[in-house]
Amino acid sequence: MDESTNQRCVTVAQYMLEKQATVRQAAAVFGLSKSSVHKDMCKRLPRIDARLARQVAALLEYNKSVRHLRGGEATRRRYRDLHSASDML
Repeated sequence: MDESTNQRCVTVAQYMLEKQATVRQAAAVFGLSKSSVHKDMCKRLPRIDARLARQVAALLEYNKSVRHLRGGEATRRRYRDLHSASDML
């Protein structure tokens, strides 16, 4: 791996931990695909910094455990917004 890829992995990992960000959120901020971020965090980061990789793995596991809650909230917001927009008409 080249040095720029290593640095990107570490930078994205630090951002994710600092902001408690999801893979999608980190991908949007850094202009990467979610697949690239996920591969960086799961495959490349453990070779670069094992301690940081364990912290990110714990965050990814947490995000996975609550994703059904986030999805439900997004659906609730969407229908609430649709309903409130139709009330204004």
